[in-house]
Amino acid sequence: MRRDSIFYKLFQQSPTLLFELLTNPPQNMNAYRFDSVAVKEPKFEIDGVFLPPENEGAGVVYFCEVQFQTDEELYERVFAESSLYFYRNRSRFSDWQAVIIYPSRSIEQADIYPHRALLNSNQVHRVYLDELGDIRQLPLWVALMVLTTVEPEQAPVEARYLLTRASQETSQKASRAIIEMITTIMVYKFENLSRAEVESMLGITLQETRVYREIKEEGRQEGRQEGRQEGRQEGRQEGRREEAANLIIRILTKRFGDLSEEMRSSISGLPLPVLEDLSEALLDFGSLADMQVWLETVGN
Repeated sequence: MRRDSIFYKLFQQSPTLLFELLTNPPQNMNAYRFDSVAVKEPKFEIDGVFLPPENEGAGVVYFCEVQFQTDEELYERVFAESSLYFYRNRSRFSDWQAVIIYPSRSIEQADIYPHRALLNSNQVHRVYLDELGDIRQLPLWVALMVLTTVEPEQAPVEARYLLTRASQETSQKASRAIIEMITTIMVYKFENLSRAEVESMLGITLQETRVYREIKEEGRQEGRQEGRQEGRQEGRQEGRREEAANLIIRILTKRFGDLSEEMRSSISGLPLPVLEDLSEALLDFGSLADMQVWLETVGN
């Protein structure tokens, strides 16, 4: 389960989420911007960085690390990268803080003695999700983080509860974002199930998710553009077929990574009615293997 990407999506949706985990958050936490940064010589990238507003002078930069697997050199890396980035950008910041998020204490690096000064200071914050309390009593966005750690047997019940809370406590826009995050978490947690099966488990419909809406909206835009450009010219049907094939290839690439030339060729050669069927079917695909099976079925 790719929990790090899930957490960074959560931070993108709600940058203040990090500060809900801290005892003394900055007063201007609503103005912080979540980003990833690169440091040259040597070059490395820090995925989770919360940058203070630039119009308020030098502020505190927060580094965040989500760690769900044991790494016996985690603190060496995190402190080295954080210190180097702070050094390279000293004029921009007045101080730095680090937040390490673990599912439980058992994942933490065993040998922490060399870092005792930092770990025992108020500059480094270790968060153990299983110690935050009852998931139903937590702030909604924090509860989404804890949902990633809930056992599969209990996860559907808690996910449905959070969906209900989202509809009652948030705006329509925020509720849709939370629906998408919960669906994504559950798809990763139950990798053997299709997205449609996960949505059935949660009691929601595919049409409610952002992925579905984006695909449909992009398809409608492509169709409208194509209709205006081609009009009633003789080649309109072929143009629509090519656009549909290209759209499907872009969607699959975005979801699963690069496609083989053979698969691209197979998709590009499909007639328009089959491509329309594929545009609906691909929403249930969990991997490119599902796509290959579908193509083989159509070929037969």
